[in-house]
Amino acid sequence: MLAPPSSDFLSHSAALCDAVLRLRGTALSEELGRIVRSVMHSPLGDFIPVDEQAVLLEPPVIEVLAANDAAVPSLIQDICYEGQCFGRFVVSGRTEYSELDRSHLRALAHLAAGVLHTQSLAQRSTHAYVQVENQLQHQSQILDHIHESVLTMDMNGFIISWNKGAERLFGYSSVEAIGRNILFLYEDEDESIDDTFLEQGGRLMEVRRKKKSGEVFWASLSLSPLRDPHGRPIGLIAYLTDITERKLAEERIHHLAYYDALTNLPNRTLLTKLVDQALTVAQRSKLHGCVLFIDLNRFKLINDTLGRTVGDELLCEVARRFRAVLRDQDLVARLGGDEFAIGLFDIGQHFEASMVAQKLLATLNTPFLIDGHDLRVGGSIGISVYPQDGSDAETLLRLADIAMYRAKQEGGAEGDHVAFYSQDMNQGMQERMRIETGLRHALSNGELLLHYQPKFEIASGRIIGAEALVRWRHPQRGLVPPAEFIPLAEATGLVVQVGEWVLEQACAQAQRWQQAGLAPVRLAVNVSAREFTASLPGRVQTTLQRYGLAPEWLELEITESTLMNNIERVIGIMDQIAALGVTLSLDDFGTGYSSLSYLKRFPIDTLKIDRSFTIGIPDDANDCAIANTIISIAQQLKHKVIAEGVETAEQLEFLRQSGCDEVQGYLFSRPLEADAFELAMRKNLAAEQGSRAA
Repeated sequence: MLAPPSSDFLSHSAALCDAVLRLRGTALSEELGRIVRSVMHSPLGDFIPVDEQAVLLEPPVIEVLAANDAAVPSLIQDICYEGQCFGRFVVSGRTEYSELDRSHLRALAHLAAGVLHTQSLAQRSTHAYVQVENQLQHQSQILDHIHESVLTMDMNGFIISWNKGAERLFGYSSVEAIGRNILFLYEDEDESIDDTFLEQGGRLMEVRRKKKSGEVFWASLSLSPLRDPHGRPIGLIAYLTDITERKLAEERIHHLAYYDALTNLPNRTLLTKLVDQALTVAQRSKLHGCVLFIDLNRFKLINDTLGRTVGDELLCEVARRFRAVLRDQDLVARLGGDEFAIGLFDIGQHFEASMVAQKLLATLNTPFLIDGHDLRVGGSIGISVYPQDGSDAETLLRLADIAMYRAKQEGGAEGDHVAFYSQDMNQGMQERMRIETGLRHALSNGELLLHYQPKFEIASGRIIGAEALVRWRHPQRGLVPPAEFIPLAEATGLVVQVGEWVLEQACAQAQRWQQAGLAPVRLAVNVSAREFTASLPGRVQTTLQRYGLAPEWLELEITESTLMNNIERVIGIMDQIAALGVTLSLDDFGTGYSSLSYLKRFPIDTLKIDRSFTIGIPDDANDCAIANTIISIAQQLKHKVIAEGVETAEQLEFLRQSGCDEVQGYLFSRPLEADAFELAMRKNLAAEQGSRAA
């Protein structure tokens, strides 16, 4: 049989290529079978595929198969390419096949093997690509669903990827961000990334970045190098998390730790840090430095009278005035209460600090108009100097505080004064601290005791009461004079604890005398201004009930200065005490600032002439005039009058003639311990009974 023309073979070759590209499975096998039958002009011919994992076959052979008992010629041609077998062509149905037929079959098998191999490679590549694409898609989904913002950039800072987290954080879509330089997100475009980082590895930092809206925020930035398959750096992977809330919380905590909540000025902690830093600069520049410690005068009276709201506003206004007259480089701090501190370090001579101090005091001269009140405060300022007084903040503050106390002493409670620190102040302050510490121990260690100074009725000469006076028996120093520790107790607030102790002990002693059968006498207990609060009436009533005492046993002596803190409040407290049946007396009358219009409203029983007026009687005409006036006022208001400090018969006689009711003083008796006073009371009672019997 003649061979098919070459054009026919070419058309079949094109059909084979088209079948391999278009068809799969059974359809491909049937089409390849049809093509081989057409090429070989055989009634029978098939393509028989094999498994893709088939092992290499032997070189192709042509076999003659037996069908029934007759020999039927057939051709078998394996379709293999570089050891990979795709199947075979099996052709039969003709009586004989020529060598040319076999050549055509081999050519067709060779072509089919090449096309199938190419198609197999394409399939594997497509599958691998799909797998890579799926993996990338999965990774992209993971990156998009994590909360962090993740982006990558090349070595020049140009963005090459941008996840959904970055879109949410910055507000830019990936289309808007990819291809742009990372600098467009910076708040400060001077920031840069070192090449050494790109070569050596990542780091964690806190940065400020800018959103599409223009909002600037804090972010935690973690950078990692992006490397190629050979490990060479080709860019950066950036992970960002918004930490603005955390930074704001840290700033709030920092502000609470270092700034005064009321005035927004630095507090003592921050002032100490800043002063120490300034001292380092002053040391290098050979400059002087000064610390000014300021305590406001009359502030407590305003705060107690008008309330804390007005007091707080007053402190804020004082802070604003201080800040306004100082330079930007000067430090201003509120230490607490009504105490402020100023740090001056850019000065050539320390005396310049006194000029600044006077400027600060001058700011207080103008009245403060707060909540409808025209308020006036002053200040006492102590100054310590660097380097002569100290070389660190704590030392300078402590010494300036000591100098402030000296300024307050020299200027008085109402006066404005400035004092530089000196060594003698420190010695005085150390003595003050020693006494204060000892007094605190005395309260807890039972070192305090009471002495009782008898009060005598001028007309009868009998004892009608006593003033309870606190004494301190120090284990080493012996009896400490009241003049040493009472003023200190007033200044430190310990007078409240001392006063509570005196009231308790006086009532306890009165109970013992009552149980011993003594007739009731009034025990006078001094009440300081610090004790004279709304809780005092309740405390007095509870103490009397605890010891089973009638109110006639107790008298409270109130100093005239106490009444001037808040007249209406004080009168209200006095009315409550008087309602208990407890007697009230006005101590040191004439030394304070009582208005006679108020005096008639006070529910008091007795006016007490201060010893400063008694001592000049009868030789000092002024003292005599004052004593006479006080007695006259008391008589008009139907108050009793008692004079203290009576030491001579001449004084007693003048007071008798002037109409004074009672006296106490060394002319009659020194302050006595409890047992001695009881003995004096019994002698007084015996003398009185003897007088009546006669």
